[in-house]
Amino acid sequence: MSDDPLQTPVQFLKGVGPARAELLEKLDVRTAEDVLFDLPRDYLDLTVVKPVAELEEGQVQTVRGRVVDLDGKKISGNRTLSAVLLDCDGDFVRGVWFNQHWVLKRFQPNDLVLFSAKVKRASGRWEMSHPMIQWLDEEDAEAGGGVLPIYRLTEGLNMQAMRRITRQTLESHAEFVPEELPEKFRQYTDLMPITAALHGVHFPQTIEQRDAARRRLVFQDLLEFQLGLALRRRLRTQQPISAKMPTTSKIDARIRRLFPFEFTAGQNSAVADIVQDLDSGHAMHRLLQADVGAGKTAVAIYATLVAIAAGYQAVLMAPTELLATQHWGTVEAILAHSRVNRLLLTGSLTAGERRQALADISSGAVQLIVGTQAVIQKDVNFDNLGLVVIDEQHKFGVMQRAHFSSGDRVPHVLVMTATPIPRSLCLTQFGDLDLSVVSDMPPGRCKVTSSRVYTAAARKKAWEFIRRKLQSGRQAYIVCPRVQANESDAETEDASAEAVFRDLSDGELSGFRVGLVHGQMDRERKAAAMEAFRSGEIQAIVSTTVVEVGVDVPNATLMVIYQAERFGLSQLHQLRGRIARGRFDGYCFLFSETDNPEAVSRLQAMERTVNGFEIAETDFELRGPGDVLGTRQHGDLPLRVADLTTDGAVLREARKVAFQLVDSGRFDDPDYAPLKIRVLERFREQMDLVGSG
Repeated sequence: MSDDPLQTPVQFLKGVGPARAELLEKLDVRTAEDVLFDLPRDYLDLTVVKPVAELEEGQVQTVRGRVVDLDGKKISGNRTLSAVLLDCDGDFVRGVWFNQHWVLKRFQPNDLVLFSAKVKRASGRWEMSHPMIQWLDEEDAEAGGGVLPIYRLTEGLNMQAMRRITRQTLESHAEFVPEELPEKFRQYTDLMPITAALHGVHFPQTIEQRDAARRRLVFQDLLEFQLGLALRRRLRTQQPISAKMPTTSKIDARIRRLFPFEFTAGQNSAVADIVQDLDSGHAMHRLLQADVGAGKTAVAIYATLVAIAAGYQAVLMAPTELLATQHWGTVEAILAHSRVNRLLLTGSLTAGERRQALADISSGAVQLIVGTQAVIQKDVNFDNLGLVVIDEQHKFGVMQRAHFSSGDRVPHVLVMTATPIPRSLCLTQFGDLDLSVVSDMPPGRCKVTSSRVYTAAARKKAWEFIRRKLQSGRQAYIVCPRVQANESDAETEDASAEAVFRDLSDGELSGFRVGLVHGQMDRERKAAAMEAFRSGEIQAIVSTTVVEVGVDVPNATLMVIYQAERFGLSQLHQLRGRIARGRFDGYCFLFSETDNPEAVSRLQAMERTVNGFEIAETDFELRGPGDVLGTRQHGDLPLRVADLTTDGAVLREARKVAFQLVDSGRFDDPDYAPLKIRVLERFREQMDLVGSG
């Protein structure tokens, strides 16, 4: 057993024992320290609960009661009214919701809840419109005033036991949590001591005390992470000088002549940032964000040509073979009349083709390499690598971009994504990178109108519209959530690609040329189907999300997405970006019968805006960082207590302070030694901070 009291296994804590330790293990709570930092997921503010007799009309107030009646009905104008009646110690309060019939599914008779909203008298009793709801446990039924913590639980562990374990652990172990923030620093940033913060966050006397305590813990959590990023950036500036790649007016003119279009203002701004980085003598580490269709690939190709003009090799790496092949096609079209030697390196090369490719790369005969993760295998040796462009980097692990920066030679690195990333995630996942944003669209880009289709009548009208457009010469994507029906999920049967293909061929699109493509088809069949669609031989193609990226058919202006609620917002936005890439406006139909409020909010956001940056922020607010970036990438955000969806303001403050500390050199002062040790212990391996202490 460790000598550190904070590492005491939970089974040896007062009130736990082996059986409860097994339950806590399911919550990833294994030590005394885990108990202390397993913060409440919510609170019951019983200090504001009022008896019905003391309610004041027009004021926001809170009542506690049991559900005794549920009522839903249609009212005038095809609207619905849903009502929940609470018995509050013999007096009654009614909560009402308009056009939210799904809300009744959330309640059961005898549920104990809090309703918070403005109150008014209606038909002789108190009423709340669209109240905020909190469900209570039975042990809270008789609780008096105060602020009660609500913890995560698992079957067999109730709230009362969890509160008791936490309180006892606070009393026995909170004093052992080290204070890593110097006193002057705490005064400057208005943060309470760590021990007081732990007591205040778990069992506050007031909401104000809770907020101050949580701010201390969240600020330190985010500060440590941002200090790690600041140290990583400082470490890079101390690495060997990277190659200087000047861009003269002659080089700029030669490169721009290769493109059959003028760059937009956003592209020119990004190019200017990159040109400055490449000529600085320090390794570029830049994130290029661009919305779907904003032309990030053109900017990336410009950068590779600057490197090649300076005598260096360049790599363009994509997460999938489909996307790498798409980039290769773009590169081939733009460089058709150039003397740049280039090759496509993917896992599908034959052994002989790969041997020749590796020989050409190591000899320097090839200047531009486009590929998948095949370009970072151990047997790939570059002759003179100067620039690495990594596309859709969030689909790789965080450490993969560091692969190119190992050893004595440090190439410039440009990370880019066509999936706009919420600001809070940018400051964490890419917080050590400089940022360029291309938010404008090329001139003449057609608009796309998105519509949620949730009734049979609306679906009939949508198919009538689609048939007219197909008859006029346009083409359509029909996107399905999966290839085949799932036996365990009958709802997917009519939305599987194969079933939809059969149904449409014999039904709504009978008489039209309909094709099918999905990920389970072999490469040849898939390529043949997409080529038939590109050429216009196929008018409508039923597919899964294989068309999300890497597919460009300018004549395709229509998209139908079956069971659209099953897709994330950023994925829906990516899919929608496949249409209206030519001379005609696009129409995206979101087929969905769901009444889930979060899903409806996502689809309404798609109707409201085509701006990918707005979409990203909405997606982040609705689903949080794990779903936006994917579970693996979320695992790369080792935050202890902070929640990026709600702590954005604290994040920005912590980032500013962290980078000031490191850039000024004050972080190297003895006063900060405990905090520095903590940062290196947490992030040394993940952020490649070896030697940065």
